[in-house]
Amino acid sequence: MDVSPDRRADRPRGRWPWLGRWGDPRRARALRHPGENTALWVCVAITALAVVGAVNRALDGDTGQPLVLLTIPALVFFARGQLYARQRVNGVRISQTQFPEAHRMVVDAARAFDLPQVPDAYVVAGNGHVNAFASGHGFRRFVAVHSDLFEVGGRLADPDALRFVIGHEVGHIAAGHTSFWRQFGVSVANIIPGIGATLNRAQEYTADNHAYAFCPEGMEGLRVLAAGKYLYREVDFADIAARAHTDQGLFVMLVNLLSSHPVNTWRFQALLDRSRPGRLI
Repeated sequence: MDVSPDRRADRPRGRWPWLGRWGDPRRARALRHPGENTALWVCVAITALAVVGAVNRALDGDTGQPLVLLTIPALVFFARGQLYARQRVNGVRISQTQFPEAHRMVVDAARAFDLPQVPDAYVVAGNGHVNAFASGHGFRRFVAVHSDLFEVGGRLADPDALRFVIGHEVGHIAAGHTSFWRQFGVSVANIIPGIGATLNRAQEYTADNHAYAFCPEGMEGLRVLAAGKYLYREVDFADIAARAHTDQGLFVMLVNLLSSHPVNTWRFQALLDRSRPGRLI
């Protein structure tokens, strides 16, 4: 893959260049949620069983559902490629000349996590949605931040909050969450309610751990998820975290179980209390 001069200049100097795309595995293990690998293997096992079963049925002459399952790798490949292309043609690329402060945050995060190359980063129209995500295609990795969330670090003058968000998304990349093989390996499990979502929640805690290691002072910026970009400064972060112990019950557990992200009360509590991992179930 060709690397432009400015990308080479921004490339972090990893101590072990042979480690590949995910940086220092020892640090990744230290920051990974303890339940993530177990959830990952459960999801991979489900997908593997489904694919093996599809192959057996296809060999027996069944030309229906088994053949659909066998197209999953191609579907994942094209979905990733389309998502990357959409950011490239519709988003604003964060660079040394366009949003340079945010670009420096991306470079700093890549260096902090020993990535061999700085991921691409884009600002995309949020249309009221407060979100950011990381993904990849081929050997490229990228981060996209919705404009409504990006404003927090710009017009709303809270750069630490934006730095935490960028650390979170680059953390997903550093932890290997954006790998094609990983996303293919969990693809079948993702359609089973509560199974794929549990892995996703563990990954979110892992990414939060990366963000906290990168910019702990920015963690209260996640208040924007609870109250939006204009009201979040008036929100007491610790008060929401404390409700993790008081707002409980069957339906709270059900809401969390079916969610791709930890509920805010549990997530805030995990960031505030660093003595224990975030609660998955």
